Amino acid sequence: MKNLRYTIISLLVVLFMSSCAVVRQGEVGVKRKMGVLDPNIIEPGASVYNPLTTTIIKLPIRTVNVEIQSKLPSKEGLNVQSVISILYHIKQENAAEIIENIGTNYERVVIRSVFRSASADVCSRFFAKDMHTSKRAEIEEEIRSRMQSLLSSRGFEIEAVLLKTIQLPSGLALAVEDKLEAEQEAQRMEFVLQRERMEAQRRKVEAEGIRDAQMILQEGINPQIIQWQSIEAFKELAKSPGSRVIITDGEAPFLIDPKGN
Repeated sequence: MKNLRYTIISLLVVLFMSSCAVVRQGEVGVKRKMGVLDPNIIEPGASVYNPLTTTIIKLPIRTVNVEIQSKLPSKEGLNVQSVISILYHIKQENAAEIIENIGTNYERVVIRSVFRSASADVCSRFFAKDMHTSKRAEIEEEIRSRMQSLLSSRGFEIEAVLLKTIQLPSGLALAVEDKLEAEQEAQRMEFVLQRERMEAQRRKVEAEGIRDAQMILQEGINPQIIQWQSIEAFKELAKSPGSRVIITDGEAPFLIDPKGN
């Protein structure tokens, strides 16, 4: 009797545990009862259900990073080996619809397929070298926008498409590096020329200032000023002690110190 009681209790515990599902943070649950999906979303937490007639399907709604290795076609007909990350998440309110229309293998069915179509369409309008230049961000955004327009109505939000690794053909890669080095050298030379132009401008302004100062001095020196300065000089000489020899034509004095000073 005692053993039977323990058996019944154990069966009840097992039955209870098998009829309880835990939906974690970053997930939602969808009940499928007798093959029919319940449109009501199960929020994170514990949920009780009948395991004989019902199952709970869990879907992540957090950001998912799917990494794809792909050969991207370029405008000149090259295939560029690349590694791309796609960041996306499921819209919570569309979880039941995704399970019903696509299934739980939605990443293979729609995400990867739509990416390959969108990336081929976008990259074929750019040269291979553009994937290594400032147009890289433009390519990423165009692929993301194209995927978003195709998948938004299906319940997916494409957050970003990132070209992580781009491997150009060896000859093209060398040509791109040479071009970048040439552009950097041209920028450096432009800086040097700009500095020299500024230095030449500074010297020109300095020379013009000296010229203007000399012209002002020349214009300010006239016979009246020289005569006035001579009179002032005579006055100072008259006040000073000792003897001086002054040779003058009456206008400008020339002073001789008898002591040789």
